[in-house]
Amino acid sequence: MKKLLTGTLLATLALAGCGSDSNETGTDSSNGGSGESETSTIKVGASNVPHAEILEQVQPILEEQGIELQIETYQDYIFPNEDLDSGEIDANYFQHIPYFESQMEEHGYDFANAGGIHIEPIGVYSQEYDSLEELPEGATILMSSSVADHGRILSMLEAQGLITLAEDIDKTKAEVSDITENPKDLQFETDYEAALLVQMYEQGEGDAVLINSNYAIDAGINPQEDSIALEDSDSPYVNIIAVRSGDEDNEAVQALVEALKSQDIQDFIIEEWGGSVVPVD
Repeated sequence: MKKLLTGTLLATLALAGCGSDSNETGTDSSNGGSGESETSTIKVGASNVPHAEILEQVQPILEEQGIELQIETYQDYIFPNEDLDSGEIDANYFQHIPYFESQMEEHGYDFANAGGIHIEPIGVYSQEYDSLEELPEGATILMSSSVADHGRILSMLEAQGLITLAEDIDKTKAEVSDITENPKDLQFETDYEAALLVQMYEQGEGDAVLINSNYAIDAGINPQEDSIALEDSDSPYVNIIAVRSGDEDNEAVQALVEALKSQDIQDFIIEEWGGSVVPVD
């Protein structure tokens, strides 16, 4: 996962604020350092789908601006922030804002949000039931062990009328213990890695499984067609470009965010995933 840059690439890597104290882009080594042609390199960590696929569409846009975009793919939610913190990558694109904030609080990361790009509505899936209304008394609900996802899931279930949460809490931080009404006596199991929930669903475990759209799409599951309930697209759980603090004003980072927000990329997201991934303003 953690790949070393070759000596040649290291010579070109001079991204301002991303492993360098300079505010100037690097000089293309193919010109012998003459400065006649300048290039900079930005290395971004991303989940395979949809993040890395979106970044692939951005590569030619940045190339026209003299910026080489390198994409490092990850299968989990831990290493992308660890590698950003260590300087192994310059930015990452995989996490929503509440998770980003919780990771900074938990690990002391000094990160900045460089811009929101899209939302991936979380879905409820079941091999046995076709709607939330069909879930039986005492149904088992499988969900991610990530506490940052609990408030999102519970708020969604509350909006669907299955549970009621305490009124005096920040619902983005809600936990199962904050449920005050549970008419169907739903049983929540919260000790599963997010990446394993697709497998749990495909094996028919639990009565319903909450799966993040990036994992669903990566496994060939269509959230719009296969879920029995889907989070509203106006969700606050926006996926962002995260950088180390101070790098959000870097020209290459700003060019990356601007390209991701361009009409061409927004159209690509809509056409490619048809509402399972939703671009934001």
